[in-house]
Amino acid sequence: MLSVQELDAGYGRARVLFGVSLEVEPGQLMCVMGRNGVGKTTLLNTVMGVLPATAGSVTFEGRDVTRLPPHERVKLGMAYVPQGHETFPQLSVLGNLQVTLEAAKGPQEALEEALETFPRLKPLLKRRAGFLSGGQQQQLAIARALVTRPKLLILDEPTEGIQPSIIIEIEEAIERLHATGLSLLLVEQYLDLALRLADRFLILDAGHVVHSGAAEELRGEGIHRLLAV
Repeated sequence: MLSVQELDAGYGRARVLFGVSLEVEPGQLMCVMGRNGVGKTTLLNTVMGVLPATAGSVTFEGRDVTRLPPHERVKLGMAYVPQGHETFPQLSVLGNLQVTLEAAKGPQEALEEALETFPRLKPLLKRRAGFLSGGQQQQLAIARALVTRPKLLILDEPTEGIQPSIIIEIEEAIERLHATGLSLLLVEQYLDLALRLADRFLILDAGHVVHSGAAEELRGEGIHRLLAV
């Protein structure tokens, strides 16, 4: 479904990614891991077209999307939830979902499906997004992405800074989405969560892929050393 080959990217003269390659098969959950500042967010931004690649390629469902802008990738079925619980703070919860639905030209059922995934949002539909807790905003950010009915959902540390009860709800939602056959590319710092959710993983260090494999391999002592702060 998603194929990233020998990807280089950076900011100005500062190169961050060095020949990164990964594959996400249909229905698979791939978890990208690594210490802070190793290039995980840069990788997702480049996969989604927020940041241009300086070398290499990104292919989605057999189509080269390396030079496509983010909105064109969304049309093809890619959805991205970056760090920071991004919402339209002045709009209500319902307004956030409706704006996204209208932009995607999707059916009303897609909005209802997103709310079924995060039922905690249902009694909050009239509340402004800016007045939600961090965990509720994260749920709304993911729900907005789901309204587009993506084929691939890309999540950048969806549990960062979230209260434990909401982390459990987000994990359960990701698990349910994965069970429906949705493909996911996830950046996650929590090793235990990655062990529970991932099919495969990839570890970055200083912009290089230093290890990848099946989720079971995350239990190895060498993996813990690669992830230690």
